[in-house]
Amino acid sequence: MKKVLIGLVIVVGLMGLYAFGTYNTFVSKNEVVDNSWAQVEAQYQRRFDLIPNLVESVKGIMTQEKEVFGAIAEARTKYAGASSADTKVGAAGELESALGRLLVIMENYPELKSSENVTILMAQLEGAENRITVERKRYNDSAADYNILAKRVPSKWVGSMFGFEERNYFEAQAGAESAPQVKF
Repeated sequence: MKKVLIGLVIVVGLMGLYAFGTYNTFVSKNEVVDNSWAQVEAQYQRRFDLIPNLVESVKGIMTQEKEVFGAIAEARTKYAGASSADTKVGAAGELESALGRLLVIMENYPELKSSENVTILMAQLEGAENRITVERKRYNDSAADYNILAKRVPSKWVGSMFGFEERNYFEAQAGAESAPQVKF
């Protein structure tokens, strides 16, 4: 009886150590995912900071395109007021759509093609988009690493005991597979 009790204490102790270690792993990976998402948001903010300059540069020439400017302003407002990551992703998608329309419309204005200010801002915007793409990939990589831990047994059981849930991946908006054609 004594040997059974000692064996039971050892098994429970090992299970406790495993749970402790797994919990700490979840905490670490969760922080990596949160940090990756913060980097995506930082790049979104950089893009949002560039957009007013671009809009002001082309607004005087493109006076009849107020609908696109309104859509851009509305998307920026939605993003600023968003409280969850999913809402921010949706607002960022709306902004990407409005920017795509703006780029297509800009093709019809040859005077914009020769504007040095617009050219510089477009290059900065392209750089911001590239940074966003890189940070989204890093976020998805860290979310995948976390989700593997959250889905595998027995760590899945430990995670569910402490409220660790699977993290969402960043996914492209519907229609993103067909980029607008921009010709300068």
